[in-house]
This record gives sequence, C-alpha cells and structure tokens, in this order.
Amino acid sequence: MRSIIRANNRKYNEIRKTTIQRNYLKYPEGSVLITQGNTKIIVTASVLNNVPKFLEDTGMGWITAEYNMIPRATQTRNTRERERSKIKGRTMEIQRLIGRSMRAAFEYEKLEEHTIKIDCDVIQADGGTRCASITGAFVAVFDAINYLYNEHRISSFPDYVVTAAVSLGIKDDQILLDLDYEEDSSVDVDINVVMNENLNLIEIQGTAERAVFSKDQLNQVINLAEKGILELIDIQKKVLNL
Repeated sequence: MRSIIRANNRKYNEIRKTTIQRNYLKYPEGSVLITQGNTKIIVTASVLNNVPKFLEDTGMGWITAEYNMIPRATQTRNTRERERSKIKGRTMEIQRLIGRSMRAAFEYEKLEEHTIKIDCDVIQADGGTRCASITGAFVAVFDAINYLYNEHRISSFPDYVVTAAVSLGIKDDQILLDLDYEEDSSVDVDINVVMNENLNLIEIQGTAERAVFSKDQLNQVINLAEKGILELIDIQKKVLNL
C-alpha cells in the first residue's frame, strides 16, 4: 500500500502546527485566536447575566455556542447567514456540538445563573473548523469563568476537565490525523472526535463518505485521536499555565 503524501510532508499521525493566542480581543471576558495549519478562528466567550427560561430560579448556569464563517473564509465568497431565511443545518449541528462539548468540559451548573455564550467566527477555513473551535473554546470559556470567579460573582471555580477535538479520515485504508480541506474533501471516511484529558470520549462523529469502515478501523481511529488530542491539550495547558 502506497503511503499518502500530505502537505508539508506531514506524517499520517502528525497534527498541523497549532497556536492559541489568549486574550486576543479587548472586550470579551474570554477570547482566543486559534490557528491550526491554515485554519484560523476567533473564539470569544461572553458572560451573560441570565440563563434560559428552563434554568431560571434554579441557581444553575449554562454554556451555549454559536458558529459562523465569514464570507471570505473560503476561496469563494459565502453569503452571510443573516441574509438567508434560516441558519443552515450544518451550522446548527456544529454550534450544538461546541455547546455540548463545553458543557461536558465544565461543571456549568455552578455558574450561578450566568450564561457563557461562545461565538466561533471562522476567518479562514482549511479543514477541521468545528474541532479547532472546540479546542479554542475551552481556553476562552476558562478565562470567562475565571473572570466570574475573580469578580466574586460565583462562589467557587467549577470543576473542569481539559477538552479538545480533532478530525481524522480514512483514505485507501490509511488513517490520517487532523485533516486539511483537501484531505477532508477526498477521504473515504470522515471522523471528528471530542475527548478530554482523561481520555474519556465526549462525541464521535463518523461518516462513510465513499466507503464503509470496520469496527477495527474505528478503534484505530480512536487510538490515533488520543495522540492528537493529548498534544492539543498540552498546548491548551501551556497557554493557560495549568
């Protein structure tokens, strides 16, 4: 079996160069610019002094997310979603995934009727945008919660487990870690994995794009995802001085 040649001669098990610039914007309680290869995303985490109606008067908090791709994040201009009649299904799916992932990462119930609203704005897309959004969101949300704690608006810092996400693909029976757009658009199987530092799985999204895949291949994908996610978590921890 011939090995697939990847951009920049990346090995099959190598993540793209990833950086997280903390406190990227002045006004949000938490903000980062995450760069993963040529993918760039601004992630902000804003503190809101309310919660959804189903949580009012419970003393519990909430974390939710929105996801957006600016018009020239890709090679051709996309129409802003506000110009359409409704949010695209893909966008809704991604922002729900980000929200679920962050609620699994933080003990959000202890936010004492504050909401952390995450906004993920893709300014340049080259694959893995939902996964990079999750990895960046953890840092932004951590800082937003830290703001609440330092301002004595919550009585204790909620428990958390550092969480990140990575994309993978299967192409001609070879598993590839952290796909760029060209790889993502051509793989036989497309998989996204969200996992925490304890190697507990939060979500697996796997799709047979051009070919089915076996249970054994899925286990290999998860093992490779562990490697990539632990490397991303190491970056997050260094940025947060954890």
